[in-house]
Amino acid sequence: MTDNTGNLAPLPAIFPDQPAPVVRQGADGRELAMMRWGMPSPQFALKNRKTDPGVTNVRNLGSSHWRR
Repeated sequence: MTDNTGNLAPLPAIFPDQPAPVVRQGADGRELAMMRWGMPSPQFALKNRKTDPGVTNVRNLGSSHWRR
C-alpha cells in the first residue's frame, strides 16, 4: 500500500468540502490519499455558475434534489 498523505495529524471529525484520507485502488495497488468530498449541486442551484460549490446539507430529505 502506498501512503500519499504525508505526516497525517489525527482528525477528530471529517466534514464536507474538507480534505480527508481515502483508500483507493491505484495503478500499483491500494493507496491512501487525501481527497475533498461532498455532494454535487442540483442543476437549478448552479444558476450559470462555472464552479460547483456543492451541497453540504444532505440531510434535507424534503429538498427537490432527492426527487427523480
